[in-house]
Amino acid sequence: RIPALPGLLGAALLGILAALFIQGAAFSSLLGGVMNGFSASTGVDAVDTLLNRGGMDSMLWTNNLVIIAVGFGGILQKIGAVESLLGSLIKKVKTPFQLIVVTILTSMFCITTMCDQYLGLIIPSSMYKDKYDELGLGRNMLSRTLEDGGTLWSPLIPWSSCGAYHSRILGVPTLSYLPFCFMNIINPIYAIITASYGGNI
Repeated sequence: RIPALPGLLGAALLGILAALFIQGAAFSSLLGGVMNGFSASTGVDAVDTLLNRGGMDSMLWTNNLVIIAVGFGGILQKIGAVESLLGSLIKKVKTPFQLIVVTILTSMFCITTMCDQYLGLIIPSSMYKDKYDELGLGRNMLSRTLEDGGTLWSPLIPWSSCGAYHSRILGVPTLSYLPFCFMNIINPIYAIITASYGGNI
């Protein structure tokens, strides 16, 4: 129940303190480990591959992509590009089923074009929240629909911040692990099918 950023920083700090005071590591080597990573040998190739990914330096490519993607997506959001392209859709939505389908597709479109998961959640939610109220759907339904079409879709886009991060951490190209992401692929389809039968209402 701790936010991600304080949790990650806290875990890193505890690791540094443990290495410094329990393992007797030099402070300079700790800084080098943070920047360049460290070498570990567990005897298990898969574990060694994950542990020896490098430090901050190995993530600079991913970090740069995330910064550029968020900046690009922020510009598109600020100028109202998505609203101008898809805003007319909301006027044609008459049923809960149509609204859920449009929400999922809009979220996928935003992530694919704006390269960032958060924009793929924030923009559709601000566009469609009043329509959910109008059709008698709870905001929790809006949140869950965005999870189906947004959060789960993001790791499947190679140029999105999520896809780049997962690919870099795992050392596996996005399109290589995509066929095995069954939940990510099936969930949006399942959400649309259940909505057509009234299962989401």
